[in-house]
Amino acid sequence: MTLLSRYFCITGVLMLASASIAASDAKIDPVLHRPKICLALSGGGARGAAHIGVLKVLEEYRIPIDCVVGTSMGALVGGAYASGMSVSQMEEMLTSLSSDALFQDKPPRAEQAIRRKEEDYTSLFSPEMGVGSVKGNTLPKGMVSGVQLETVLRKLTVSGYRNFDNLPIPYRAVATDLVTGGAVVFKKGEMANVMRASMSVPVAIAPVEMDGKMLVDGMLVDNLPIDVARSMGADIIIAVNVGTPLMKQEELGSILGVAGQMLSILTEQNVQKSLSLLKPDDILISPALGDFTTGDFDHLAQTLPIGEAAARTVAAKLSKLSLTPQQYEQYRLDRVALSISNEHPIDAITFKELKHVNPTYLESMMGTKAGEPIDQAVLDKDLRRLYGLGDFEHVGYQIVSDDTQNTLLIDATEKSWGPDYVRFGLGLNTDFHGDSEFNIQGRLRKTWLNSYGAESLTDIQIGSTNRIMTQWYQPVNPQQTYYVTPTLEWKQDTLRLFSEGNELALYDLNVYRAGLNVGYDLDGYGKVYAGAIGGILKGELRIGAPEYAADSSSIALGAFTAGFELDKLDSVAFPKSGWSAKGSLYSSSDWLGAADVYTKGEVQGNYVYSFGANTFNLYALAQGSLDGTLPDYDQYKWGGFLHQSGYQKGELLAGSLLYSRVIYTNKLMEYQAFDGLYAGFSLEAGKIENPLVVKNPTDLMLSASAFLATDSPIGPLYFGYGQAKSGEGSFYFFLGLPY
Repeated sequence: MTLLSRYFCITGVLMLASASIAASDAKIDPVLHRPKICLALSGGGARGAAHIGVLKVLEEYRIPIDCVVGTSMGALVGGAYASGMSVSQMEEMLTSLSSDALFQDKPPRAEQAIRRKEEDYTSLFSPEMGVGSVKGNTLPKGMVSGVQLETVLRKLTVSGYRNFDNLPIPYRAVATDLVTGGAVVFKKGEMANVMRASMSVPVAIAPVEMDGKMLVDGMLVDNLPIDVARSMGADIIIAVNVGTPLMKQEELGSILGVAGQMLSILTEQNVQKSLSLLKPDDILISPALGDFTTGDFDHLAQTLPIGEAAARTVAAKLSKLSLTPQQYEQYRLDRVALSISNEHPIDAITFKELKHVNPTYLESMMGTKAGEPIDQAVLDKDLRRLYGLGDFEHVGYQIVSDDTQNTLLIDATEKSWGPDYVRFGLGLNTDFHGDSEFNIQGRLRKTWLNSYGAESLTDIQIGSTNRIMTQWYQPVNPQQTYYVTPTLEWKQDTLRLFSEGNELALYDLNVYRAGLNVGYDLDGYGKVYAGAIGGILKGELRIGAPEYAADSSSIALGAFTAGFELDKLDSVAFPKSGWSAKGSLYSSSDWLGAADVYTKGEVQGNYVYSFGANTFNLYALAQGSLDGTLPDYDQYKWGGFLHQSGYQKGELLAGSLLYSRVIYTNKLMEYQAFDGLYAGFSLEAGKIENPLVVKNPTDLMLSASAFLATDSPIGPLYFGYGQAKSGEGSFYFFLGLPY
């Protein structure tokens, strides 16, 4: 017997006719004679974690929930609860959530391809912008794609396409159609995708394209979906509003504040409209979240007691809806949680139609294999790795089943602003003693020039160092394990000659080089390579006495090269963990037309360890000639901040060098958008041999530095002071990497 039938028996035909207008196909308890209770959860970003505190009190008071509807963060919490996740499970999940866990789309840096890692050592800071896109797009649709967010959502909900009325608790989610401006209410679908659409904050998170619609956060049209709850047949609605209050005039001091206020005004208007729909028997809960921001996903647990406290303020109303312990236990048993795991064995893996990227390469990057059941953690990692390649604006998946097999369909959407991109960079440093450098850099990267994934790079740098470089990267198999890289480069630089800290001469150098390397990719670790290089070095004395003039203005270069790079650091600018190692061999040979015959080598290593806010970064370097001294034009340049701090940059020229340092940093402040503010110091020891200027030191050199550093929109910033034991000292300022 349905609830409407019971009303018919009690109040007659007129009541039945009235109630049938609001009838819903949602489940209703067939035994207990009680009103149908629906939960309406508002959006509010990180503030929405307070919903869990409210749910905790509802369960404490044994309040049965017959349907749930949510917007944005309310859709997330409501979807998890409707799927059967317990409040205690949601509380435990909160401990693993943070801004990085929700919105860091790229895989950990240690897992990225070496070609993408190498870009971190440049001064490039801007996002990649499309060049010559057919659709005219140049930038992404959001700051993050939502790949990582979907990973979290899949842990909260059931997998597969679902009718939301068949969940343990019937469920609805609200999103906004970005084209029409109307509300979209989801009654069925892939729950993770639906929840993601409902909470895709415009600009911050890319829209979701679903059923021909472009969908964003439902807060724009229905942040507190009381009307949807009523349409599901609710007799009593428990509405929880965690929306952000409007800012005061004194808080609107920036363009970001004004933009945020505009969004809040739009949201507040539809919330007030929704509140006007509440009836006397409905219950409104408004947690007093104060200044807790919508973006503070690093302290979600702090909102739970606030949600609990708000729910207890309406305890008198809630107690009227309580079931007896026996009735509530039966209610819980009737709503058995659905499994969120996906144990489908996969017979085949296919990819959505791709225009540029070779699916054979993508499949080789995946840990998920055909013929095996899906391990959700492995598949989520696969999706992040594919997204981290830089070719896609979004990566998701579907399981397509028919009578013969289960197919894993990877829905990888190629960038609408690709496949050619440009980035820009800026570098600046000074020691406040007249030695300053300023460089502007641009890079054009053209991808998937053939089916094997060929790329071309063109770098142009203007400033203290002028440089033009073009490189072709050509894999020789579809998996991109082996490759060749021909390179052309022109570089215009300067060389300064010092004696006991005093500048003797300044040279202008022009280098023209052509090279070819053959390499092997070490799949997430690095690469090994070998090749040859040839060119011409032209040097000219700009400042200095005539006796410092070079013997020849043109020197032929030619050498065989080999080396390796291993990189498992989690970050280059501010690493917290990991290690790296690099080695190279340069054998100048008259077979390749070199003016001088010699061999030099280099090896360096880096290890980083952290505990709490403290980080130790250990580094060692050895470089020098393997068969005697080096020619004057190929001496090692040394000195400067974190390269024997206290000395001027490039002050030390030598045929060989041994150096080690330890850097300690403490994270003083957290930023939501950037890495943070650090204070640190370094201890350094070095020794040079065969110095070009005989008066330069050959004894053990000891140095130390202290600095403040921070991430910024245009790259890492450092301000520090370095002091050498010899007495030399200097302040330093760096925009870009100092090492």
